[in-house]
Amino acid sequence: MWRWVRQQLGFDPPHQSDTRTIYIANRFPQNGLYTPQKFIDNRIISSKYTVWNFVPKNLFEQFRRVANFYFLIIFLVQLMIDTPTSPITSGLPLFFVITVTAIKQGYEDWLRHNSDNEVNGAPVYVVRSGGLVKTRSKNIRVGDIVRIAKDEIFPADLVLLSSDRLDGSCHVTTASLDGETNLKTHVAVPETAVLQTVASLDTLIAVIECQQPEADLYRFMGRMIITQQMEEIVRPLGPESLLLRGARLKNTKEIFGVAIYTGMETKMALNYKSKSQKRSAVEKSMNTFLIIYLIILISEAIISTILKYTWQAEEKWDEPWYNQKTEHQRNSSKILRFISDFLAFLVLYNFIIPISLYVTVEMQKFLGSFFIGWDLDLYHEESGQKAQVNTSDLNEELGQVEYVFTDKTGTLTENEMQFRECSINGIKYQEINGRLVSEGPTPDSSEGNLSYLNSLSHLNNLTHLTTSSSFRTSPENESELIKEHDLFFKAVSLCHTVQISNVQTDGIGDGPWQSNFAPSQLEYYASSPDEKALVEAAARIGIVFIGHSEETMEVKTLGKLERYKLLHILEFDSDRRRMSVIVQAPSGEKLLFAKGAESSILPKCVGGEIEKTRIHVDEFALKGLRTLCMAYKQLTSKEYEEIDRRLFEARTALQQREEKLAAVFQFIEKDLILLGATAVEDRLQDRVRETIEALRMAGIKVWVLTGDKHETAVSVSLSCGHFHRTMNILELINQKSDGECAEQLRQLARRIKEDHVIQHGLVVDGTSLSLALREHEKLFMEVCRNCSAVLCCRMAPLQKAKVIRLIKISPEKPITLAVGDGANDVSMIQEAHVGIGIMGKEGRQAARNSDYAIARFKFLSKLLFVHGHFYYIRIATLVQYFFYKTLYDSVYLTLYNICFTSLPILIYSLLEQHIDPHVLQSKPTLYRDISKNRQLSIKTFLYWTILGFSHAFIFFFGSYFLIGKDISLLGNGQMFGNWTFGTLVFTVMVITVTVKMALETHFWTWINHLVTWGSIIFYFIFSLFYGGILWPFLGSQNMYFVFIQLLSSGSAWFAIILMVVMCLFLDIVKKVFDRQLHPTNTEKAQLTETNSGIKCLDSMCCFPEGETACASVGRMLERVVGRCSPTHVSRSWSASDPFYTNDRSILTLSTMDSSTC
Repeated sequence: MWRWVRQQLGFDPPHQSDTRTIYIANRFPQNGLYTPQKFIDNRIISSKYTVWNFVPKNLFEQFRRVANFYFLIIFLVQLMIDTPTSPITSGLPLFFVITVTAIKQGYEDWLRHNSDNEVNGAPVYVVRSGGLVKTRSKNIRVGDIVRIAKDEIFPADLVLLSSDRLDGSCHVTTASLDGETNLKTHVAVPETAVLQTVASLDTLIAVIECQQPEADLYRFMGRMIITQQMEEIVRPLGPESLLLRGARLKNTKEIFGVAIYTGMETKMALNYKSKSQKRSAVEKSMNTFLIIYLIILISEAIISTILKYTWQAEEKWDEPWYNQKTEHQRNSSKILRFISDFLAFLVLYNFIIPISLYVTVEMQKFLGSFFIGWDLDLYHEESGQKAQVNTSDLNEELGQVEYVFTDKTGTLTENEMQFRECSINGIKYQEINGRLVSEGPTPDSSEGNLSYLNSLSHLNNLTHLTTSSSFRTSPENESELIKEHDLFFKAVSLCHTVQISNVQTDGIGDGPWQSNFAPSQLEYYASSPDEKALVEAAARIGIVFIGHSEETMEVKTLGKLERYKLLHILEFDSDRRRMSVIVQAPSGEKLLFAKGAESSILPKCVGGEIEKTRIHVDEFALKGLRTLCMAYKQLTSKEYEEIDRRLFEARTALQQREEKLAAVFQFIEKDLILLGATAVEDRLQDRVRETIEALRMAGIKVWVLTGDKHETAVSVSLSCGHFHRTMNILELINQKSDGECAEQLRQLARRIKEDHVIQHGLVVDGTSLSLALREHEKLFMEVCRNCSAVLCCRMAPLQKAKVIRLIKISPEKPITLAVGDGANDVSMIQEAHVGIGIMGKEGRQAARNSDYAIARFKFLSKLLFVHGHFYYIRIATLVQYFFYKTLYDSVYLTLYNICFTSLPILIYSLLEQHIDPHVLQSKPTLYRDISKNRQLSIKTFLYWTILGFSHAFIFFFGSYFLIGKDISLLGNGQMFGNWTFGTLVFTVMVITVTVKMALETHFWTWINHLVTWGSIIFYFIFSLFYGGILWPFLGSQNMYFVFIQLLSSGSAWFAIILMVVMCLFLDIVKKVFDRQLHPTNTEKAQLTETNSGIKCLDSMCCFPEGETACASVGRMLERVVGRCSPTHVSRSWSASDPFYTNDRSILTLSTMDSSTC
């Protein structure tokens, strides 16, 4: 029992072997000696709390905050000793703060629970007791046989048992795991591949032994022991047998697999970074300021205690006649009395620590987060998705971002490839409405040029197409031109590894090339998105690839079926950067078709329009299109026999197989005849290029982290503007050892130092990154910091998180933001200071685990430049204001921060717009004004602190010298008492701090007016009501009739007005000089014209053309204060504005009518 308790507490973890044994269908041995291993269930948990741990865990987290813990101590001190104020003054606000914060955090975690329940409650089919049982995903156990249908997502990590194919193969996409959209083939072992029904699987007796769960997506080792006819057959299991949770079944009707890793032990879940509490830079600054104020408070208490004992050193003051000590006080220890007095002063002065600061901040964050969801500019009409806020604790952090790390597939791109142009035999063509139109003629005038295509149906024999190579470079007649096009698109249709799902093949391609058929009749799957786009384009043109087996490939050319025998595939690799196929045509000819990057194809060509094609390829690349060159070669029987022999020898070699294959490929792929080039567009999301450029202008560095291939990633970086064509692209790829990696890094560093003018971009792959991070972090970071853009490709999910971690802990400690759309992005989203999930096509894992979720990458600009800017300015002012406005009756002390002065700053922090949203979005450079937490710098903090102390000095000593000893103030010769004097000071303070908030407000709505002037009115009404009645439940009636007596004195009214003006005059003067002598970029932007005929000055208060800014004193005051009425602001933007043509944000709470200006 004791050992079990220790195991539950984590002190004595149970022994776990390096392997796990899984009995398929949970058929355990019957001998009774076997003890089944314990495995976790299949639930995914992204929530933070449970019903049982919410209260203790939440309280622990809340009391980690300096202010909360401090007020808890003060509350306990007030309970234990005799203090000047009631425990209610600390206890009630503390209870209110803790309760409101707990409700907010509980609500946000409840939303995460709902997301988890949606995933865990998904229906699945499991084989149990000889039948197919429908259950929930969370109920899957290790050892269960699960059936997955086409296009379904795997609910756990499964070992493939069988599929609807005889060879036991299936195809999956892992876009949500590693970002790759290509199909991956997985195979079952032969003994289980034949078990394609539930009944046959029920007879399977087998055991799987495999490694314990690990995060590496590409590594898996195990074996399956199958018992057949009393014999055991052992089959090895590798990554090709493992189906990962989060991947999707494609091009296969159904499969059966056995669950080996479930729930939080799946590879997808292990790549999630453990969820930790994120704290914004503002909150860290708040804690720093609180510590400073605590030091001030303790200093005040110590000084006051010392002064008390200095004062009592004289006997007449130690025990005056009106305050006799008790016998217990006389005999008590001097040390205990000193401590007791110190604590009493600590309690007396504790209100310089604003208890309501945290609750106001929490309310501001929680209520302010709704504005993001309400913003119509962040609403995606096509998908009907609006922005989501999963945690409101980081709103202001959106205004502090210095690094953006983004995924590529599905985040920057739409995950779609489209064929755009091609070059055939030196002539450039565009595809327009399913037709090939040569460059020059318009689509309307192209009929004559394309009429030759109708005669293609007569060309069914490749013998006629390849009789001569001379026409490849200079076709002499129309017939030869047709042959060129036919051969080019047959190369496209045959040189690939595309797989096909036959929905309907009859009738496809029966019409002329320019006929429009529904491309959805065929469903292609490819290892490369480029290949899929090219094969689909050839189908639209009229040469349709309709399927292949191990030995043949079938193509329909204008309705006529042609079968080509597939002899060899020379697979693509990153060194050659090309692939080839050798086929035998229906006529018996043997042809080599090659496809690859221009740098790998053109040097191998001896015929064709090489120079013209090279020029066309460069033109395509400048448009941001992905290019491939096509070439071919006719093989004689003797040449083919030699090729076949060499390939066989290389592929069966036991030593240096890769090197031998590379040498054979080089021997085969030479003396080619160039056919042309293709240009495919990797379709970017709308406004990606503009958004990345805006981020750069805002001083934000953009890194792209992707699991995709090197070539694909670089192409997309160029097309989206992440890399510029003028950039010097540096590469750190294919590094094999630490020494090689270090030497390459040193070379890159030298190149950067030698080149001071050119901008540099860095490309690094996952393998090289692992080496660089192992022992060369500083050198790697030095290279990265000197590059304008960094692209990391072939990245594993945890590597993405490590890169962000590396930047976070660098000496500059920059604020990072990660944005992605798949499960492979969850780790980096959770690692970054701010995580943004894209609600895209790769599932909702990223959106569920992010801090904020948006539908498109382009929305990032408004989220940062407008919402982030506003949230930061609002909360920075809120924090400074609370420390500024931070003595006597317990009720007044309790209500001062909670009621009298909190509403104006709360509404300010929700609605303030110191500059128009459109200006912020159209001028990203304004984002630099608030970077690096500038509004909460020590300099600004000291200004507000000194301002608060100076105002407090004026409140007290101004009241003391003006009315403290004047016997004529009450008309009856009676002087002010202590309570009346204190009420006067308190009244001046409430009015001053409220008007100070009004001076800080730029954007006035009826709500601002209501709470600002209403707070002052409420204070007067409450004071009259509270002091005008004898309350029976109060122990003392010190405030009775005090406020009424104060207001009856005209001199008191004069003193109030005079002191308020004195306090705010210096602040106004400072604003005048700052805005005139040292204006910020934001203040300069407020001078920008927002519409023709209307000018806006510092405060964006508009006035008609011809009226000067100093037309009146009131106008000048509005300029100085930076305040304006929203009804005088025009918000009609021209259609040529760079981002949004219309600001439809809910932030605009009042009507905007330019006619009022």
